[in-house]
Amino acid sequence: MSLKLYRPTPDGLEPSPVEQRTWRSRLVSRRWKPAELSNPELAPTSTRMAVAFWVVLAVLTFVVLVVGYGTGFWGAIS
Repeated sequence: MSLKLYRPTPDGLEPSPVEQRTWRSRLVSRRWKPAELSNPELAPTSTRMAVAFWVVLAVLTFVVLVVGYGTGFWGAIS
C-alpha cells in the first residue's frame, strides 16, 4: 500500500479515483495551464497584405536577377 494509490481521509485511506486519460491528454501536465498573453503593441497584419508583400518581394528579386544577368553584371567569368 502506498500513498500514491491510497489517499488519507478523515475516515481512513481511500483509493484514488482512476481517471481515463488519452495519450493526447497525457502529453500536457495537469498543473500547467498557461495564461492568455495579450500584446497591445501588435497590430495584426491582414492576410491579403502579407501575401502581397511576399509576392512583391519575389517579383522584385526576379527583376533584379534578370536585369543583373541581362546587363552582364552577374555574368560567367571568362
